[in-house]
Amino acid sequence: MFLDVKELAVRKLRIRKIYAPGSIDYHSAEIKQIEPLEVTATAELLDRQIRVEGNLETKIELVCARCLEPVIEEVSRSFDLFYAPLPKDTKHKEDRLRDDDTEIGFYEGEGLFLADVLKEQVLLALPLKVICQSDCRGLCPNCGANLNHEECRCETHATDPRMAPLARLKQDWLKKQ
Repeated sequence: MFLDVKELAVRKLRIRKIYAPGSIDYHSAEIKQIEPLEVTATAELLDRQIRVEGNLETKIELVCARCLEPVIEEVSRSFDLFYAPLPKDTKHKEDRLRDDDTEIGFYEGEGLFLADVLKEQVLLALPLKVICQSDCRGLCPNCGANLNHEECRCETHATDPRMAPLARLKQDWLKKQ
């Protein structure tokens, strides 16, 4: 759905839309929408800025950062966003951001796509690091076994060969004591 500035100048838009799984591209193989994304929002034009206010709900499948098992994350988020037209003289000009500028997004052309706004909000609602359970043991760094389901048969006291000179120094020092 495209939020057109000309249409918003005439009237406020009330939006109730459902995006099927797979219809929004999150640009990551580790993020998979498994339930429809339900959106209830309003869009209007205020002082040449597009205001999009509403809430969204969906379920996303992510990958555990420790054991690589799938994790279901429920996303429910309210948002109140402002988008201003991108200034035309920003090509080679460098300015400092004012505090007000950090609260506003920008759009080019005649408007913006609602799917882009929703994708951004879903990504912001997801945790940076997803863990399936608080006591997840992860994968064995040597054999790759999932330590939540099985014990690995790797040598537990394997030493790094780069540390061998330090180990010899420690043994020599202990002998002198």
